[in-house]
Amino acid sequence: MARGILEQLADGIVLGDGGYIVELERRGHVVAGAFTPELAVTHPDAIREMHHEFLMAGVDVLQVMAFYGSREKLETVGYADRTFEINRAATRIAKEVADDQALVAGDLSATWKWEADNPSAHALVTDMFDEQIDAQAGVDFFIGETFWYFDEALLCLERIKAKTDLPAMITVSFRGSNRTDDDVTAAECAKRLTDAGADIVGVNCMRDPERMYPLIEEMRNATGAYLAAQPVAYRCSDEVPWFTGTPAFPDRLEPTQLTRYEMEAFASKAKNMGVNYIGSCCGSIGSHVREMARALGKYDEPEVWQPNPDEPMSETEFNWKRRQPENL
Repeated sequence: MARGILEQLADGIVLGDGGYIVELERRGHVVAGAFTPELAVTHPDAIREMHHEFLMAGVDVLQVMAFYGSREKLETVGYADRTFEINRAATRIAKEVADDQALVAGDLSATWKWEADNPSAHALVTDMFDEQIDAQAGVDFFIGETFWYFDEALLCLERIKAKTDLPAMITVSFRGSNRTDDDVTAAECAKRLTDAGADIVGVNCMRDPERMYPLIEEMRNATGAYLAAQPVAYRCSDEVPWFTGTPAFPDRLEPTQLTRYEMEAFASKAKNMGVNYIGSCCGSIGSHVREMARALGKYDEPEVWQPNPDEPMSETEFNWKRRQPENL
């Protein structure tokens, strides 16, 4: 059986998986805009295949594909009454694929129902988190991700700690500025989440690697806790530093996708910056994660074939030197 997440982090870098739901839309399974995880009950093999791809790429953790799996979000596509079933099925699929070769992380995310200083909203979001936590029983630890409001992230952490004895990883997201929508800096997020008992803190989604590095640096300087970073694999800009703010989102993203070697470079730099849990988010597929695993020494190269550019038997071999990262 795989060792727990905290034991693995104590020994070195842990590699998380990539992005699911935007890639599943690209493959024709969900609708751009809603991006909800009903596939766990409608097309479970689609999720199972992506888990297999990431596992083969060398990851240490598979994340339950339950992003936007809360009741109110599923209501938008008519699946509210199957919320518990969807989360339970997504958990079962991840555990079957992991099969003790990788850890399985439960998944909680922004609910779009958070309102500051609103007791009714607080109660509603609490109930939604609790339902998903109960449905994802059997995971190795929980990840709460993609929170634009710090206080919603803090509530997520509180519910994980109240209902389980599992480690909790909480990551926040930043769009147009380096502050959350409730005006908390990256450094403050990291420190306050650590103080509140988060086992791993960090930043995920929205930003590409270049626009995420400053946030990583802020967080690393603010806390000695385990740090996570999971950027998108879509190119952003200093003018529009988050990918959902670009004209390419949601259905013209393909030309903006980063290469596998750009994500490999991210993995190497993140390690040097002191990131402990290195992963990726929207746009990052198996080929990206495989290069990240190579950079971190986590990918076992198959021995069935090695290039022979001196006597090429394919265009790949013929152009092997040109294809190497240093020549691109």
